[in-house]
Amino acid sequence: MQKENIQHWQHDHTFAQDQRKPGESRTLIVIAITTVMMVVELIAGIKYGSMALLADGLHMASHTVALGITAFAYVYARKNARNSQYSFGTGKVNAMGGFTGAVLLALFALFMGFESVARMLNPVEIIFNQAIIVASLGLVVNGVSVFILGVDDHDHHHNDEDGGHHHDHNLKSAYLHVMADALTSVLAIVALLAAKYFGLIWMDPVMGIVGAVLVARWSYGLLGSTAAVLLDRQAPEKLLEKIKSVIETEEDTLVTDLHVWSIGPEIYSAEISIVAHNPATPTEYKSRIPKILGIVHISIETHKQLAIDHTN
Repeated sequence: MQKENIQHWQHDHTFAQDQRKPGESRTLIVIAITTVMMVVELIAGIKYGSMALLADGLHMASHTVALGITAFAYVYARKNARNSQYSFGTGKVNAMGGFTGAVLLALFALFMGFESVARMLNPVEIIFNQAIIVASLGLVVNGVSVFILGVDDHDHHHNDEDGGHHHDHNLKSAYLHVMADALTSVLAIVALLAAKYFGLIWMDPVMGIVGAVLVARWSYGLLGSTAAVLLDRQAPEKLLEKIKSVIETEEDTLVTDLHVWSIGPEIYSAEISIVAHNPATPTEYKSRIPKILGIVHISIETHKQLAIDHTN
């Protein structure tokens, strides 16, 4: 067989993973902003004797590390997109980055809860005015970061008409980290104001516990969605039914085995077994599957059978 004929049936497994994603540039900008604010909060916390500010600075430091992992995942996936050692490309690096970020979010929630309980048992003296100013500045920075990342309906959670669930899990992880930072800043400001004007010192640790619970919920949701990708969970039922409907167009054609799993943001791989009295070619069956479904790698095997029983 001639080489050019063989190449006609071959294709790479890059699936556009070598292209720079919008989330990558946005994440790098947020890392720079967060790092500067982290240094300011840590210095202010030490200078003003504010445990609240010091803790918030440490929280921001953990998020700077997490955002660094997010950026690394983007770059690694792009640089290794054509590495043949990855069977289906580097699309899952995105989910791995998101999963790692979710684990750090969970650890952050535990730290917040532990720190809040410790502060409830052993209250610390806070220099309120300076702490409130720096916490407010931190909130502004977090708000800007949330705006920059701007997880819109398409990047964050877009469901198309055929049942596909499109996620940039890496970007979502970064988004949740800056949201967690914004939340802790808001709760810190509320607690500081309540303690300063109403003497409610206990508000600081209570708000910390509330924040820990909310962050833990965000982490749980992200862990679930990214783990589903990493563990090759079957695609949504609506997507499977769509594939079956476009293949089982003849009376004697039946899809007997169907596996569809995510190999990256917005892209799927599929393995399909078809039994028919007079099966069409795999190429014909592939042509029936709409490109809008995002199935970029399809393997089809056909089996000939004299009769198909559709009653079972």
